[in-house]
Amino acid sequence: MVQIGIDFGGTKIEAATLARDGQFLSRLRVPNPGDYDRAVRAVRDLIAAVEAETGATGTIGIGTPGSISPRTGLMRNANSVYLNGRRFREDLETALGRPVRMANDANCLALSEAVDGAAAGAGSAFAVIVGTGCGGGLVIDGRIVEGANGIAGEWGHVPLPWPNASEYPGPDCWCGQHGCLESWVSGTGFRRDHASATGAMLEGAAIVQAARDGNAAAVATLDRYVDRLGRALALIANLVDPDCFVLGGGMSNVTELYDRLPDVIRRHTFSDGWDAQIVQAMWGDSSGVRGAARLWPA
Repeated sequence: MVQIGIDFGGTKIEAATLARDGQFLSRLRVPNPGDYDRAVRAVRDLIAAVEAETGATGTIGIGTPGSISPRTGLMRNANSVYLNGRRFREDLETALGRPVRMANDANCLALSEAVDGAAAGAGSAFAVIVGTGCGGGLVIDGRIVEGANGIAGEWGHVPLPWPNASEYPGPDCWCGQHGCLESWVSGTGFRRDHASATGAMLEGAAIVQAARDGNAAAVATLDRYVDRLGRALALIANLVDPDCFVLGGGMSNVTELYDRLPDVIRRHTFSDGWDAQIVQAMWGDSSGVRGAARLWPA
């Protein structure tokens, strides 16, 4: 028996098969079809394809945007909006004829990195995705913490802590609130903040490179970003005090973050000191699919 993981992304759906030692046996991906019935068929066909390639039947774990409501069993908060309000897990189980485990994609990132990634050996790890959007997941002693309502780790939709006058009330968020962390510390928020300050809409990598080259406006944008992300992580440090923070998503590639964030966190923690790891996801874009596979024990 192998472990099969599905990473259900906004633009693509990836399937991967893991051996017991964590090595990839097969990987396939297809575009997200943008339609519910076709998405169910795409997942079914991907699983059939990787099982045919490996010659083995597998357990199936799926990482999705959003989460399943424990009250209704329906999907909610997914940016692939056609999933919302549907019994996605049950419909996949019907299509596949076997059980499926499902978790939020940030939870899958956290699990992957805690099992055999950058947070391996940590008693508690909080993983954040700072990419197009912003999410979080908590793993303690190798287990995902989902909470009573299935929303544990939904860090992207709490307000920016300790805001200054210019940050309040903050940008409108698609969730209906304003000032959410997703509006500030996602890669999208980073670009928006630079455009708001300069009038220039640049890609995140271009802003970071301009800051490294000494461009004053870009330096200021990066400084604001580090301060905001540090405050956001300090909020988690005060609530959970994890042994390790793992950063994933496009902004995790900004190497300056790992040296600069600890000082910001220390200034905002209710403690005489703060010392924990801040590391980049070891498995990068593969963390989601690996974590999905790990929803079943090896």
